[in-house]
Amino acid sequence: MSELVDLFLHVDQHLLEIVAAYGAWIYAILFLIIFAETGLVVTPFLPGDSLLFATGAIAATGALDVRVATVLVLVAAIAGDAVNYAVGRFVGVRVILLARTDARWGRWVNPVYIDRAHDFFERHGGKAIVLARFAPIIRTFVPFVAGVAEMSYPSFAFYNVTGALAWVGVCVGAGYVFGNVPIVKDNFSLVALGIVFASLLPMVFEYLRYRRDASATQSR
Repeated sequence: MSELVDLFLHVDQHLLEIVAAYGAWIYAILFLIIFAETGLVVTPFLPGDSLLFATGAIAATGALDVRVATVLVLVAAIAGDAVNYAVGRFVGVRVILLARTDARWGRWVNPVYIDRAHDFFERHGGKAIVLARFAPIIRTFVPFVAGVAEMSYPSFAFYNVTGALAWVGVCVGAGYVFGNVPIVKDNFSLVALGIVFASLLPMVFEYLRYRRDASATQSR
């Protein structure tokens, strides 16, 4: 656990070490980390925002080609969510079938809740997918849940690409522009925590807005 915390807080240092040790293989490593962080529900602990920020900062020094790195992590982010959705859809179809046909499963997985989840993602799924891109841990599970809820794939694919473009563009771009500013570079651990905090704010605001609207509806 301490090694994971160290990786997250000092991802810039580790990335520099990896670039020095593996050279061009760093692009494949970046691809695999971002793909796993977004595409595998068992690896939500991998660095995402901070890794993209560090990638931009190191690319600004000339150690990485910013265009190649950006395209690769963008493809990894899109592919990761797509795989996560597909796994959720594959698992979800079987769970829903069992819940509707087997009373024992129905007691654990209420078909009514499944229908509600499906309706939610049809009405608000796009917003959830885009906002989740900026929320660590949450972004790993949202595409999986969207698949389980059977959100239509064309709609999911559109917001998947839109969210990935925004996420990669903001994080890599911010790192490229600000990552080597002395005060940022010397306090990267604090910056990494700040990135996580800022990433969670849109989800917090959206949740508060949802609670406010729900309370207003109940009071009518």
